[in-house]
Amino acid sequence: MAKRKAAPAKLDALRQNGTLNPHPEGVTRELFRDDSFFDAHDVIQVKYEMLRCVEVEKASVSQSAAWFGFSRPSFYQAQFAFAQSGLVGLIPQKRGPRKAHKLTAEVLEFLMQSRGAQPALRAVELAQMVHERFGVPVHPRTIERRLAASQKKR
Repeated sequence: MAKRKAAPAKLDALRQNGTLNPHPEGVTRELFRDDSFFDAHDVIQVKYEMLRCVEVEKASVSQSAAWFGFSRPSFYQAQFAFAQSGLVGLIPQKRGPRKAHKLTAEVLEFLMQSRGAQPALRAVELAQMVHERFGVPVHPRTIERRLAASQKKR
């Protein structure tokens, strides 16, 4: 069966959902070259097939990871995520903090009061004040962005 190229609409949907494989060219397994059902651009499908290849076909972890364009540690991460959550576990997660963990409501209130009392305070000075008072190191640019966002909401 001839391999069809992924439709632009599907690529857009995968990109929007965060499931677009950043390296589809790394997938060398025959199924993804010869069958239009299998799409190397769909990272969930690629990870699932990589896991299935080891579990069902008894391929080695190293070989399976190589066929599907992943490292061995990535294989084990996918295996653990799949065991914990099923297919949903194969959806890539955003990296980094999930929420504003340094600029809590208390810290933000302090920043707004300080800026209100002394409008000339620079973000570097505010960052130093936050560090001294709360023991939390905050980058000055983080403070600038958050204060600018707060002013836009008003």
